[in-house]
Amino acid sequence: MCKKRRSGILVHPTSFPSPYGIGDLGAGAYSFIDFMKAANQKLWQVLPLGPTGYGDSPYQSFSSFAGNHYLISTDILVEQGWLSTSDLQVVDFNPRAVEYGPVIEYKTSLLKKAHEKFKSHATTTDLNQFTRFCKQHRAWLDDYALFMALKDYHGGAPWTDWPKALAKRDVKALADMKTQLSNEISLTKFLQYEFFRQWDKLRAYANAAGIKIIGDIPIFVSMDSADIWAATELFALDSNGKPTAVAGVPPDYFSKTGQLWGNPLYNWDAHKKTGFEWWCKRVEAVLNFVDEIRIDHFRGFESYWAVPYSAKTATEGKWQKGPGKPLFDALEKKLGQLPIIAEDLGIITPAVNRLRKRLKLPGMKVLQFAFNPEDESVYLPHLYEDSETVVYTGTHDNDTTVGWYTSAKDTEKDYLRRYLNVSGENVASDMIRLAFSTTGVYAIVPIQDVLGLGTEDRMNTPGTTDGCWQFRYTGDMLQEEYAVQLKYLSELFHRNISE
Repeated sequence: MCKKRRSGILVHPTSFPSPYGIGDLGAGAYSFIDFMKAANQKLWQVLPLGPTGYGDSPYQSFSSFAGNHYLISTDILVEQGWLSTSDLQVVDFNPRAVEYGPVIEYKTSLLKKAHEKFKSHATTTDLNQFTRFCKQHRAWLDDYALFMALKDYHGGAPWTDWPKALAKRDVKALADMKTQLSNEISLTKFLQYEFFRQWDKLRAYANAAGIKIIGDIPIFVSMDSADIWAATELFALDSNGKPTAVAGVPPDYFSKTGQLWGNPLYNWDAHKKTGFEWWCKRVEAVLNFVDEIRIDHFRGFESYWAVPYSAKTATEGKWQKGPGKPLFDALEKKLGQLPIIAEDLGIITPAVNRLRKRLKLPGMKVLQFAFNPEDESVYLPHLYEDSETVVYTGTHDNDTTVGWYTSAKDTEKDYLRRYLNVSGENVASDMIRLAFSTTGVYAIVPIQDVLGLGTEDRMNTPGTTDGCWQFRYTGDMLQEEYAVQLKYLSELFHRNISE
């Protein structure tokens, strides 16, 4: 898949400046796009955009098709008339971290007010647009709205703990609850309607500035999700709806005991019988949000680490064969050639590399993995075999570059300094320059590296839940000098050529 040389920034919308405790799709998002344009950056990469569940992780979502309603800008709701300025009471939120408990309580109250105002004041045009949206997304929206209403009704309990008739989707039981919870179902549909409206407008603004958005598809889905509740036959579950095995990875760079993600595995035979229809719908839905897709944990399509459901760590797992090329053939047949980046980090075998190359998908290289002087690394730029690769200083799972360098071994620091011929005093800027200079077709850097931030501002620490997904920056941190530097580098290394 031939791509033009481009560069860009990785930042999730939750990190944007906002007075409401969490980044949203309002002024902070538009200011970021303006910064990107001034910096001549062509790629904005986000994490999954779905509604977050366990641990507030975007990789544990209640739906693979829905948007995260906490990203809805309440300021835009005021502009639309669904809230008043007096509703937006001043709350002393932490401007540098998302404190999810208070934020969710605050925004839920506002979003419910907006829904009530919509119900009582919507014009015929408003209602027609809302109805049209609900019909267009009926295939997933009806199940998701009912799922969220039932979840709230049962105090947030996972669907496996609901009464058996509801967990098993008894037709009469569901019909009765649809009637009882009609307002809650309407609320969820309204929130999705507003999320899609705001996101579509923001995406159009980015595209008009010459910026493409790279989205993210987690290979697995959350057990506590509308996806699994609505299609249990597509997942490896027992008769009680419990997973027979769960996903993870064996011991690696991030953890000596591996990572036990806990997501149910797929019943790939069932998917194959349908022509991978669910996956086709999932990818198509994400492409309604973004321009390109990074598929997380690509190696799991060749073979995946299956861990017994009762296991305490991922060390007890074993490899099992994935769906391989037939899945991607089905996607291409249904959707055409797809703009996919394969996240091929971790334990990558020759078989995984063969699959990626057969599919002609660019892989990833992370510069923080490169500087082990005792073992020549494939992440060293002079060893890249293929320019069709996406180069990162680090990802959302890595420490910031400043944090990584600070805690690195002296031998690694020395190798980096000699390799780049630098002092190490401006390591984030030096690594950005290196990423931009490589033969990799895309170079993408986390915004923390643009801002030169340390470990305290990393986005995620794999294998833990404390302090993850909370990073935010303030508007004054995104200074003009950073845009000037990025623009200079993109011009120097020919990453800004017009389409």
